Amino acid sequence: MIVVAGEALIDLVPQGARGDAGLPDLAPRLGGGPYNTAVALGRLGSSVAFCSRVSRDAFGEALLDGLRAAGVDVAPVQRGAEPTTLAVASIGADGSAGYSFYVEGTADRLFAAPEALPAGTRAVSFGTCSLVLEPGATAYEEMMRSAAAQGVCTALDPNIRAGLIPDADAYRARFKSWLASTTLLKLSEDDAEWLGGTPREWLAAGPAAVVVTRGGDGLTAFTRDGGEHTVPGERVDVVDTIGAGDTVNAALLHGLSRLDALSPAAIAGLDGDAWSRLLRFAARAAAITCSRAGAEPPYADELVGPAW
Repeated sequence: MIVVAGEALIDLVPQGARGDAGLPDLAPRLGGGPYNTAVALGRLGSSVAFCSRVSRDAFGEALLDGLRAAGVDVAPVQRGAEPTTLAVASIGADGSAGYSFYVEGTADRLFAAPEALPAGTRAVSFGTCSLVLEPGATAYEEMMRSAAAQGVCTALDPNIRAGLIPDADAYRARFKSWLASTTLLKLSEDDAEWLGGTPREWLAAGPAAVVVTRGGDGLTAFTRDGGEHTVPGERVDVVDTIGAGDTVNAALLHGLSRLDALSPAAIAGLDGDAWSRLLRFAARAAAITCSRAGAEPPYADELVGPAW
């Protein structure tokens, strides 16, 4: 079982031409980095559960329906009467996405750390807004440290949303404090630049591996033994990049599970062939997500190449 912990929200994505008032037509899409990761894992065929706090409003019900449709266990989900978080997306000419958020008084911010992980949990994935917005951020941090202390594999994708971070230096210091409790760190090239530091510095602080994504230019995994494993990106006609990084998270965790490598020692012991196979799988999965609008990660039968 892989547990994904973090926010579920609604992305409002531009669709078609602007309306009569000059405003963009916005289509609601199920989203949030952790939510997308959980859906992608379910579609790939992993045993996965989602741990979050979701509103009882219509958006919240739709989010839970989306998880169930992907085969995700929603038993750990907490519920609340507060509204669902909204994220308004803007799409650049190259398909890249920017976001503005409506987060005050929303349900996911009031997440409480569970007393125990679901039975059979082998890995827990964290990231994005859930590690920024209090008081939930402290609860997710507590969950991360507790899981690591139990020897559970932990994955972290900071997925920086700078507009939500009131004190950049304080967040950077907090990020560094998480590394001792992180098994696999995945982040984009832009995230790495914003955070400062290098993969080698982060590895020295705790993770067994660091994976840096560079959009269409591919992915690189850095390992404690000095290894550096790079694969190119998969070429595709990009509609938008919403959910691409989340799909990479899911593909990495799914592949590691298939390799029986969801532990610090096992990840540290992967050879170059295994990393190449894993990264190429993640690149293929992300490319499919980029080829369609919104966060729509692939199903297992859409992926070609080596099977897990």
